[in-house]
Amino acid sequence: MSEIRNTSRSGPRPGGRSLRVQEAVHAAVVALIEEFGREGLTVPQVAARAGVTPSTIYRRWSDIATLISDVAQRNLRTDCPLKPCGRLSDDLPAWAEMYQDEMDSTPGRAMVRDVLRGWDGMQKACPLLDAVRPSIALICDASSEPVNFDVEAVIDAVVAPLLTRMIFTDAPLASTLARDAAVAFVEQHLSNASGPGRGQQSVPRK
Repeated sequence: MSEIRNTSRSGPRPGGRSLRVQEAVHAAVVALIEEFGREGLTVPQVAARAGVTPSTIYRRWSDIATLISDVAQRNLRTDCPLKPCGRLSDDLPAWAEMYQDEMDSTPGRAMVRDVLRGWDGMQKACPLLDAVRPSIALICDASSEPVNFDVEAVIDAVVAPLLTRMIFTDAPLASTLARDAAVAFVEQHLSNASGPGRGQQSVPRK
């Protein structure tokens, strides 16, 4: 699964030795999960592989769930996987299809579970939603068709239903679930925009 690091997380950015420790710990987590799986992974195991003390990990991440979540968050895709053509009716459904293909894959589902391990619901927003906002905003900003909604409306109509089904159901998802939702969303809003008194609005950047 092609991904880039999410650099939008809050808090101070580590540098120098702190950055080297972080990279070593993250690499250890990834390697150990690939070798042995997530279940049973412990802080002492990660510390031994990374060459640091367990207390170093506990001070920064507090527990193994938070650490695994931090690694997963930094692997969330935040760039847009397509170059918008300027037609919202083409770009948004195409992006939604790519998003579902990525997130509904085996590694994608594992990443979703990992991110949620360390999210206690107290943060301003779930990192899974933060990660999609730049792509949606880019597609809407590039549209030559009327845009009379904001990024959150797309998340509510397209992203949230997909993630909800992935998290709370075991049943296989329809392969066109996200694309169909995006098509219906765009058709509804383009129809509204063409009605009396409707005008084009800019999508707020998130």
